[in-house]
Amino acid sequence: MENYVKFATFNYPDFIPVSISFLPATWIKYGKSLEDIVLAHPVIFPDYIKDQYKNIKINALYTYGHKFDVWGCEWDNISEGYDSICIGHPLKTREDVKNLKIPDDNIGLPHGFMFLQLTYLRGWEECMIDFAEESDELQILINKVLEYNIRQVKIQLAAMKKDDLQITFGDDLGIQNMLPTGPYKWRKYLKPCFYKLYNLCQKAEKLVYMHSDGCIFEIIPDLKDCGVDIINPQFRANGLENLRLATRGEGRNRIAVNLDLDRQMFPFAKPQELKDHILECTESLALREGGLSLSAECAGDVPLENIEAICEGLETARVYLNKKTY
Repeated sequence: MENYVKFATFNYPDFIPVSISFLPATWIKYGKSLEDIVLAHPVIFPDYIKDQYKNIKINALYTYGHKFDVWGCEWDNISEGYDSICIGHPLKTREDVKNLKIPDDNIGLPHGFMFLQLTYLRGWEECMIDFAEESDELQILINKVLEYNIRQVKIQLAAMKKDDLQITFGDDLGIQNMLPTGPYKWRKYLKPCFYKLYNLCQKAEKLVYMHSDGCIFEIIPDLKDCGVDIINPQFRANGLENLRLATRGEGRNRIAVNLDLDRQMFPFAKPQELKDHILECTESLALREGGLSLSAECAGDVPLENIEAICEGLETARVYLNKKTY
């Protein structure tokens, strides 16, 4: 934890934090064979206990079948161990937005808690039309979702211990090659929301970690303005040079990065290509004072030999700061 804080605050960490996560589907597919790899790399998986995978707890949205959330959105899953997709949107019309009741149930801050929640409630196309036309109902809906999220943040902060240093958020703000709202409307409608939420965390002296899939490099400095201490962006959707420019400057253009390595190449690349990819990212973004960590998420379509290569590449990257001459 001491090294992690040094990484997050640019205070000269002893090593680059690295991690690998596996979707439940990956454990379901590989089982003991995957565990053998995990046990062979204790530096990356220091807390793993033998046979732990046999008792893996699967989030409800990663289980097969239909389900509804507290907002009344309908979800469907056709493959156990992978995430569900929202197929039913309760707010069919803008009039429905006015009648929406904020849920009483407190479920915390699930992935997609702010921007994506708008699309779950309205449906993607209707939500994009709302942003394009800047309807009055758009702001009404944003205010209701924000009110709910403020309550969740306050509850979570109240439950945290003094030595709990970080609060984690996840909301995919981008698509593959752009911000779906555009940067101007994101700043107008959504930036104030994230500022209000993350300001609560700053006042509580907690680090703010934010994951976001998609192309978001244009607004990474804005997210820092909102109070984000560590951003978790995707490699491919943003591009390495764009990320370097957005995170490795001075002032608002410097922020700690937990880089989400290129998941889209993991199933198809050769093992050496994966090691080269990890080295390229490390060389581009590593600073002796810190601000870089690396993470890899492996789905069930990633071959075991590629998972092994990712582990080996991350172990090399972990000690990069000690070998590099600055």
